[in-house]
Amino acid sequence: MMDALVILIPFLPFLAAVSIGGAHFSGVLRGDASENITADIATWAITLSCLMALALLGADLLGKNHGFFSVGQWLGSDTLNIRLNFITTGLNVRLAVLFSLLLAVISRFSGNYLHRETGFHRFFFILSLFAAAMMLLVLSGNAVGTFVGWEVAGLCSYFLISYAYHRPVATYNATRAFITNRIGDGGFIVGIGLSYAWLDSVNWGQLNAAAEQLTIGEATGISLCFAVAAFAKSAQLPFTPWLARAMEWPTPSSAAFYGAVMVHSGVYLVCLLEPVFSKSPFSMAVLGLVGLVTAAYSFIVGQTQADIKSSLTFATSGQLGLMFLECGLGFWQLASWHLCAHAIVRCWLLLTAPSLMQYIKRGGGKPRNVPVWVYLASAQHFWLDQAVDWALVKPVRGLAHDLSYFDDYIVDRVVGAPMPALGTLSSLAQAEEQIIGAKLDNEADGFARGSGLAGKLTEWASAFVHWIEDRFVLRGIGKDTIHYGRQLGHLANKFEQIILRPRYLVLFVCITFLVAF
Repeated sequence: MMDALVILIPFLPFLAAVSIGGAHFSGVLRGDASENITADIATWAITLSCLMALALLGADLLGKNHGFFSVGQWLGSDTLNIRLNFITTGLNVRLAVLFSLLLAVISRFSGNYLHRETGFHRFFFILSLFAAAMMLLVLSGNAVGTFVGWEVAGLCSYFLISYAYHRPVATYNATRAFITNRIGDGGFIVGIGLSYAWLDSVNWGQLNAAAEQLTIGEATGISLCFAVAAFAKSAQLPFTPWLARAMEWPTPSSAAFYGAVMVHSGVYLVCLLEPVFSKSPFSMAVLGLVGLVTAAYSFIVGQTQADIKSSLTFATSGQLGLMFLECGLGFWQLASWHLCAHAIVRCWLLLTAPSLMQYIKRGGGKPRNVPVWVYLASAQHFWLDQAVDWALVKPVRGLAHDLSYFDDYIVDRVVGAPMPALGTLSSLAQAEEQIIGAKLDNEADGFARGSGLAGKLTEWASAFVHWIEDRFVLRGIGKDTIHYGRQLGHLANKFEQIILRPRYLVLFVCITFLVAF
């Protein structure tokens, strides 16, 4: 049965990754002498995976495939039943052939391009693991399997952006890109949860078949969640800036991840869920609008870039924006063909970029008939990074700082080191002891001192009640009452100002959504 070949497509690159990683870790593959072995293992594994995909595609064209293949049960809980299954027909198989072919070309190119580079073996380990992840992503028959490939591919991208990990800029850009993509992953997870809650299934085939049973609101909820994941992975606004940061890594990895393969994952996900998106006019409008705005933004910013790779970066996000626009307008077949053609062209352009840089010198000057303010804004990428920092990063960072302060100075002193905590929180009681002459610190006076936390709480409560009684009851209504009343008013005003800060508004919005769910 030809459907069974689908197992080998992701398994062969994964086996190559395990072999390279294990041999390099154990010291078998090290240095320049082992470079050919490492490159051959990765290249041949990806090439064989491509041949398996070609055989599966041929069987599909001849009508020999059943359309799916199930290996067995993976996870079961109550009515949740997740099987290790694969799709063996249609767009999934065609993309598996295309992506594996491009990855085989990139692997062959990388053997010469990275010769004697530091991290040569590490690069081919990550490339092989990435190839396995992408094959799983496009061939998995359920959302959970696709998400596993989605996450592993993102992890590999993090490792390769920070390929030169001794450079702070590389590690910072890798972290920034990784965190940005995690926002999209949150949308993916919520989309899986909604699919199971409303359709009692996470299989792509069952989800698409049951799309007509969904109400417009349910279809909109599911499709928008997956749309957020697609926008983040394919560098659509407001997530576009991370793609330019990803150019820190070697040119072959740029071609593999953000020229030919991974950057198209978002468009693939949208095309895969065509029936669900078609059920929701609002989601279709969002796809079209985001794609159109991203294409316009990328075109304008791309005109002011002073180097080849940056220009190709914004050309890539612009073309991906056009694909989302095509999906939003209902031209699904055009979007899938556009995806395949763009993957081939962009892979070739990025692989030849080092040679082109020897002959092309871009000045990055202001184009004619363009206002100065537009040129300056596009040169700064329209300050999109700064806007995201102001709207999201700074409020979350401020909230984290406040929570850390509360944890260090309140929580830790109560549940952390007992004696310092009790000594700090009982300062009022100790001051009152000195005033009234009670020798509660006398070790011999065990009854007055109390025992354990309960005893201390009793002491604090007694001291506090005595202080209230002395200040407000025994002394009557006097200047102390007015003074403390004013202080209380100032504290209330200060609390109101703090609570209206953006970071707390963000927190309250998140809590509101959680309660609503």
